[in-house]
Amino acid sequence: MWKTLPVFGVVVIVAFAALARPVRGKAPDPRPRPRVSGLNLDAFSPAAPADPIDLAFLHHSVGAQLLAAPGPIDGSIDGYPTHPNGGNLAALLAANGYRLHEATYGSRLGEHTDLFDWLPKFRANMDDILALAHQNDQLPAGERNRVVVFKSCFPNNRFVTGLAGEPDPLGPELTLRNAQAAMAALRGELARRPDVLFVYVTAPPLAAPQWLEPSWKRYAKRLLNKPTLAELDAESAGLARAFNTWVKDPAAGWLASYQGRNIVVFDLHDLLTDSGASDYSRYASLDGTDSHPSSGGNAKAAAAFVPFLNRAVRYAGVTVSR
Repeated sequence: MWKTLPVFGVVVIVAFAALARPVRGKAPDPRPRPRVSGLNLDAFSPAAPADPIDLAFLHHSVGAQLLAAPGPIDGSIDGYPTHPNGGNLAALLAANGYRLHEATYGSRLGEHTDLFDWLPKFRANMDDILALAHQNDQLPAGERNRVVVFKSCFPNNRFVTGLAGEPDPLGPELTLRNAQAAMAALRGELARRPDVLFVYVTAPPLAAPQWLEPSWKRYAKRLLNKPTLAELDAESAGLARAFNTWVKDPAAGWLASYQGRNIVVFDLHDLLTDSGASDYSRYASLDGTDSHPSSGGNAKAAAAFVPFLNRAVRYAGVTVSR
């Protein structure tokens, strides 16, 4: 057959075979955005507070791994759960005098921690959150958490490209406009409790996606002037960068013109992208394929979070829990 096939036919077959062959790789990294510094807390001491402080932490799997000690899954070290991605934050918080109270999967307050869940959650459950002891248990009467830390998981950085329409603080479409509306509405709710420090932890970045798109499809999209999967991923990552930068920007972002001192932002997204060197995680686990931060990434985050928190409680005037 090959001896009798015209040369032109061979060329066509080879060309189509090349176009049909899937090409595996990572989406190109978007051009790094200009960096924006968050609220400057350098005037306040990073040392542990003088008195114990009750702290509530609302989180899911990333938060659990950040808190855990490094070790095997479902193990224990000095009473702290272990995980291969453990960052040891729970032990560091305890060493600095914080009494940790968690709510996560399986509890009424811990379920539903996506970006658009925070406004209705705090609006309907503020008193219960401040009285959180663990999961569905409450602190004794008269005791309250003076610090509330809350974060969403990495899927909340999977922004869609469409920005049309009126902003809706309840989403559900994860657009930049909707996300900013949700945070703006939440700020008003948190402002009602100036005696409590609220620490918003930005969602960790996504791992650089492993895309698999046939060459012929990418070529067809070029002809139709449509974006490839890699280009869509890059645009989404850029929107995530823009949102998280806006959240922490004290001059033109979420807390611009806010006169209170009870809301601060810890930018986990920026930290795990090596301060804007990428729009994707530099600390993804499972050889860079899993957006859950690695033990190295979580250890870096924990080491940065504790002095940040110590400064923030002084900035907010939080001294004791009772």
